[in-house]
Amino acid sequence: MGAGALLLASPALADEPSLEAILTAVDDAGRQQASHAMAVMEVKTKRYERSMKMETWSQGTEKSLIRILEPAKDAGVTTLKVDENLWNYLPKVDRTMKVPAGMMSGAWMGSHLSNDDLVKEYRFSEDYDCALTSTLAAEPADLYVVACTPHEDTPVVWGRVEFTVRPDLVPKAQVFYDEDGVKVRTMSFEDVQDIDGQPTAMTFRIEPHDKQGEYTVFKYLELDLSPDLDDGMFSLQSLKK
Repeated sequence: MGAGALLLASPALADEPSLEAILTAVDDAGRQQASHAMAVMEVKTKRYERSMKMETWSQGTEKSLIRILEPAKDAGVTTLKVDENLWNYLPKVDRTMKVPAGMMSGAWMGSHLSNDDLVKEYRFSEDYDCALTSTLAAEPADLYVVACTPHEDTPVVWGRVEFTVRPDLVPKAQVFYDEDGVKVRTMSFEDVQDIDGQPTAMTFRIEPHDKQGEYTVFKYLELDLSPDLDDGMFSLQSLKK
């Protein structure tokens, strides 16, 4: 948590979580030591609608591998992330391409996620000044509302991020604003299930506010939070498998 973080709400009850606990929960949401999943991603824009099925593997926040399974025309397209490096394998031309810095803001697989979204890892508790602004009465329970402003040396495009968190500290939504305070996009966390004893959102919905009616929905079909992954899984050689 940044040194300038202030708790603006009225004094918390003894059984209420601290701001630090809320930030840690948000930072660690979905960040397991390892994971293996089957998922679908649905994208709707003004120009097209598409649905993709994929298999994903991850190790911490530094390594991930995403392989498209369907539709047939995209089958085998694979993305590898290692730290802040990103590669794509295109099976039709049997070519592996590293994503250059100039293309990091481009859309990943035509979705509302950018290449940069896949590789950048920041923690609200370390890279933002945050304040618990209120708890909102909502059904079925109250939500914690937190506003975060990035430190001057945090290389992000957002001017502010606001998020709501459920009483069990599972994120419910994140709203991203630009430097002029204009709302840019909202990410919602839905379908919370118990996965290996951990409440986990199984569906993520991203809606850009400057493109009315457009969205990207990412949904886990299967999720294993304790897979046995081979050390060579996250290598350039694995892209072609």
